Amino acid sequence: MSPDPSLLIQLTQIQMPFGRYKGTFLCDLPVSYLEWFEQKGFPQGRLGILLQTIYEIKLNGLEYLLTPLRKTRFNR
Repeated sequence: MSPDPSLLIQLTQIQMPFGRYKGTFLCDLPVSYLEWFEQKGFPQGRLGILLQTIYEIKLNGLEYLLTPLRKTRFNR
């Protein structure tokens, strides 16, 4: 399975559809919330993949990769 570059874009454009952080962009979710999913299990499907991706990005200090994409979101 090859990496999907559109995942990074989606992390800055898609909002959490349910729960405590409903309406929060996935890239803005707190690490503690993502850790909870890590322990309890990520949802199935695309949302689960996106949440796992942002968790890994934040866990490894790679949030700077999303900075240019966030700027694009706000310049629309």
